[in-house]
Amino acid sequence: MSKVWFITGASRGFGREWSEAALERGDKVAATARRPETLDPLVEAYGDAVLPLQLDVTDRAAGRAAVQQAAEHFGRLDVVVNNAGYGHFGMVEELTEEEVRAQLETNLFGALWVTQAALPIMRAQGSGHIVQVSSIGGISAFPSVGAYHASKWALEGLSQSLAQEVKGFGIHVTLVEPGGFSTDWSGPSATHSEEMEEYADVREAASKRPTRRDPGDPHATRGPILEIVDAEEPPLRVFFGKAPLGIAAADYESRLKSWNKWQPLAERAHG
Repeated sequence: MSKVWFITGASRGFGREWSEAALERGDKVAATARRPETLDPLVEAYGDAVLPLQLDVTDRAAGRAAVQQAAEHFGRLDVVVNNAGYGHFGMVEELTEEEVRAQLETNLFGALWVTQAALPIMRAQGSGHIVQVSSIGGISAFPSVGAYHASKWALEGLSQSLAQEVKGFGIHVTLVEPGGFSTDWSGPSATHSEEMEEYADVREAASKRPTRRDPGDPHATRGPILEIVDAEEPPLRVFFGKAPLGIAAADYESRLKSWNKWQPLAERAHG
């Protein structure tokens, strides 16, 4: 049985790849983008199987209307992919209020608004799958992208709670946590704070992180994302790429070591 997808940020990157993967196998896709003309190639290639929608995910009312329109158009809603997002680069001291709020509005609140719009439809169906595009940056952190990490760590916590809340309704939640991929996340899509000279050395070191070498191929994620949405019991969290598991293992080993070291103090604090 074919699935109906709702995918935000479908004009490029993972959103475009996954839209095409779904359409190529006969699924239907409500594809959204801030500039709907960028979706024209999908419509030309797949015709009525695509519902192109203009959407700025930071507009809550527009998100609700788009999700409703997709469900009414196709008759159901099986998979919602919250892919729209971008990276903001700036040391914590460099961040302006406007920059942080904009990062959260898109990466966190945008996903929340679309998720909230989809849940009543999925509850009524007794089935559905919410796929949140997070990042290895949703469970670990590096210099110069603190605002981005804040948005993804928040999305991770929100989604873990959500998964427990909606399991009984037959709704699955999956956090996809990619490592570095050859998308324009750090290129044209990115925004940057005004740089302070005091952080030049930190910025230089951050630019040489091993995670920026050997980026993954977004096209290669097509099969894996289909396997996830087709799974009878999909994972709550799944990495995409070779690097994330090593990063996560080192990070969590360090946390456990520190927590264990300071556990006597923690117990004294209990009273």
